[in-house]
Amino acid sequence: MFTGIVEELGEVRAVTELAEAARLTVAGRKVTADVRHGDSIAVNGVCLTVAEATGDAFTADVMRETLDRSSLGRLVVGDRVNLERAAALGDRLGGHLVQGHVDGTGTVVERRPAEHWELVRFSLPGALSRYVVVKGSIAVDGVSLTVVEVTGDEFVVSLIPTTLELTTLGHRRPGDLVNLEVDVVAKYVERLAVPHLAARQADNGPVQGSRP
Repeated sequence: MFTGIVEELGEVRAVTELAEAARLTVAGRKVTADVRHGDSIAVNGVCLTVAEATGDAFTADVMRETLDRSSLGRLVVGDRVNLERAAALGDRLGGHLVQGHVDGTGTVVERRPAEHWELVRFSLPGALSRYVVVKGSIAVDGVSLTVVEVTGDEFVVSLIPTTLELTTLGHRRPGDLVNLEVDVVAKYVERLAVPHLAARQADNGPVQGSRP
């Protein structure tokens, strides 16, 4: 489990293509300071398991499913990536509960700079739009953000200078692909509520229109 508070910008050192998978080597001095085999590190919001660690870099295997459902399949040597170690019990929850399980991808649609922040609009897969609400949370490339506007299949967030400086979101341009993870609480609520609502509708029968 993660909190969506990026610890540092790492750099892709190597990408090795495997059968139905890929092996990534990523450098990050802070996240590797206490890393051990089997630890979890989120790379652009995708939870990866450390297979090897040497010096200031770690290596992780990425399965085909993850490559297809996230932007990790497009990474090349030299790319900067957001890194966050798994949260420890007792840590402050500075963002929101993030699993590192990407729900889909979107693209940067528009950037609107302001004096003290920047508004960024992202596209949103239709299947995820029902989970995104104004003032709710969403993880974009692993960064916990608050939604300020939702319109159809797009949403807008406001990025403060710290986020622009310390994460990849400060460098994304219109058309760039980003990983999206919606709030897991919304998905659980839907999962629990739908059967109840369906049963209630079945008991009450179809809604009848009013007679003239």
